Amino acid sequence: MNYEGFMNAALALAREAAVEGEVPVGCVIADANGEIIGRGRNRTAELHTAAAHAELEAIAQAGVATGDWRLDGCTLFVTLEPCAMCAGAIINSRVSRVFYGAREPNLGACGSVLNLFMEYPNRAEIVGGILAEECGAVLEKFFALARKRAEAVDVAHD
Repeated sequence: MNYEGFMNAALALAREAAVEGEVPVGCVIADANGEIIGRGRNRTAELHTAAAHAELEAIAQAGVATGDWRLDGCTLFVTLEPCAMCAGAIINSRVSRVFYGAREPNLGACGSVLNLFMEYPNRAEIVGGILAEECGAVLEKFFALARKRAEAVDVAHD
């Protein structure tokens, strides 16, 4: 399995999210044959819900593609370490492996803040740091631009 290729596909979705003003997180799910069966990107602002994370969108698509909510044998690639909500969905959907890019020091649930997967050791194998620099750079650029926009608004109101 070409881990970097799948992570690059997730990065493309993260960049799409950034263009739409969303926090740039992208996710793809590959089946046991290496075919992408689920894609997702953050859509929290677009859909007005905190539940519109990239992982949840990809899990939903993969379930439709397989005709089953169980994603045994599938591998999830996401540009940012999953939060507790997404980790719970990954555990419940029986994804076999999770590869993430950048660590999430505030909400990461794969080891940065907590590790939900420790409670379910027979669930998913977790590997972090896949294209971590590239994934982190997309997030850093997005938030740097957001801070500049916020500063411009502050100056305009002074």
